[in-house]
Amino acid sequence: MNWTDHLPALLLAVPLLGAFVTPLVSLGGKMLRNTLLVVTTFVTLVIAFLLWKDVLVSGTAVYVMGEKVFNLTMPSGMKLPVRIILEADAFSAFMALCGAIASFAGALFSLNYMEGFSGMKRYVSLYCLLTVGMLGMTITGDLFNFFVFIEIASIASFGLIAFWRDKAEAVEASFKYTLVSQVASMVLLLAFGALYGKYNALNIAAIGSLLKFGFMEKIVLVFIVASLACKCGAFPMHMWLPDSYAEAPSGVSCLLVAVSQASLYGLVRVCFSLYGVTMGASFIPWVVILLGLASMFFGVTMAVVQHDIKRLMGYHSVSQVGYMLLGFGVGMLVLSDAKGMADYGFAAIQGGVFHMFNYTMYKALLFLAAGSLYYTTGKRDLNDMGGLARKMPYTTFMFVIAAAAIAGLPPFNGFVSKLLIYESSFAVHPSLAAIALISSVLTLASFVKVFQTAFLGPEQNAFLSVREVPSGMLAGMGVLTVVILAVSLFPSITMSYFVEPASKALVDQAGYIGAIMGGGM
Repeated sequence: MNWTDHLPALLLAVPLLGAFVTPLVSLGGKMLRNTLLVVTTFVTLVIAFLLWKDVLVSGTAVYVMGEKVFNLTMPSGMKLPVRIILEADAFSAFMALCGAIASFAGALFSLNYMEGFSGMKRYVSLYCLLTVGMLGMTITGDLFNFFVFIEIASIASFGLIAFWRDKAEAVEASFKYTLVSQVASMVLLLAFGALYGKYNALNIAAIGSLLKFGFMEKIVLVFIVASLACKCGAFPMHMWLPDSYAEAPSGVSCLLVAVSQASLYGLVRVCFSLYGVTMGASFIPWVVILLGLASMFFGVTMAVVQHDIKRLMGYHSVSQVGYMLLGFGVGMLVLSDAKGMADYGFAAIQGGVFHMFNYTMYKALLFLAAGSLYYTTGKRDLNDMGGLARKMPYTTFMFVIAAAAIAGLPPFNGFVSKLLIYESSFAVHPSLAAIALISSVLTLASFVKVFQTAFLGPEQNAFLSVREVPSGMLAGMGVLTVVILAVSLFPSITMSYFVEPASKALVDQAGYIGAIMGGGM
């Protein structure tokens, strides 16, 4: 067996090992602990890239951990499978790579940003654990293990959001996230339990091969869509997101963006690979579309009036999730309708997949840029800032790149993914594209306000001694900036090698089921 066959397991084992050895390594001092964080996240990124490359060449990777005999007889006489199946197709490997990039960038940024704070061994352990949960959600092939990984990510998030526990706002944000997250998780567990009770299986491919779209399955799908839409921050279940992203350390906010996308990954994986695009009704696709429209419009309108820069970006996260939901909803609706619009349906899926990647990159960069402003000025209120472009030229440049990308200005990567969503949604109904376009205009307006207020304008006397942020923070932002520019300059390569294979894998339910049922079942 080649060592590359173990890449799915290594993707989880490396950050998990980092989480558990951090307390021991921290005894060797700050330098050793920081080195562990950077090396762990970098090695995880390399493994994610190798896994994506291997899947692109060799096809879906199925990795079985545990007993390979399907019906293992327990001492009680009960027969059940005792194993964990990891599955990496072009879509899941693409999302794992996306999350690993955000994790590495946030780790680099945290070296200087968190310097001087106590409790850093807990920070590093939880950061690695959050990475494990996020990556596990993207490559598991089992519903219960998806629930386990989403709980691992949630528990780590609770601690990291409240890391500055002396701030009442941070504790409140963590408590709010805990409450909402656990309600959503319990609903998700009930849904998975219902499927297990009827089909005596938890493997996604196994259930997908047996599933009949009856009344119970419809209720379960509604529960799953609602709970995972809450987890990814869709309106009106978004109330936890702006507070959590605003109060968490900026390196954590960067990683939380990827975690929310892992939840969205779970939502579309269930819809396409478990239920299939021919779900027999247009109800769920329209629910997803309406959630997307509401998220993008109300998210951006709430962002425009914000003065706290991190809360403003938190509300923009709600809005950006709406674009992806719109793309996936239109894709489900059109592909299941069979009225000669299959090309538009696949374009919508491509737009949704591409926007997941773009959003993670530029939103993570925006949170790091906001953290840089807070690091140098001690302020988060835009009204207290001004003239920082003269003092922080590198941060200003990278902020402008991210702002142009999120606003969808050509030729940046956000423009390409949004254009795919505009075109496909217009084919369904012009009003869908109109709402998306209005939301983009408001997004541009709000980031023009941020740029004008914080970076231009009169220089504040209190900031005369402000300097550019340290090299570690610039490196973290630089990683994301390079990725954004690369994707923006080479959109055809990105579409051909990343987005199109991932989109094809997502809509190919038969291929997904066949790969797992033939490879491990």
